[in-house]
Amino acid sequence: MATFGEEDAPLRKVAHEIGQDLYTLSIEDFDERIALLKAEIARLEEARGKKATQRAAADSIFGTPATR
Repeated sequence: MATFGEEDAPLRKVAHEIGQDLYTLSIEDFDERIALLKAEIARLEEARGKKATQRAAADSIFGTPATR
């Protein structure tokens, strides 16, 4: 049984699922998804850069695993 308000809540549209069938997508859908994925790649690269900086700082303090 649904709780109050659940029935009226809009379903969340999945923006893109890796490996999904692309046949039904329009040109506009492709453009939106490409922009979304490019933004996500940029976000991942930024987070990776921050993590690499943190790791380098830790390695400089504690040494790399090869130098222990």
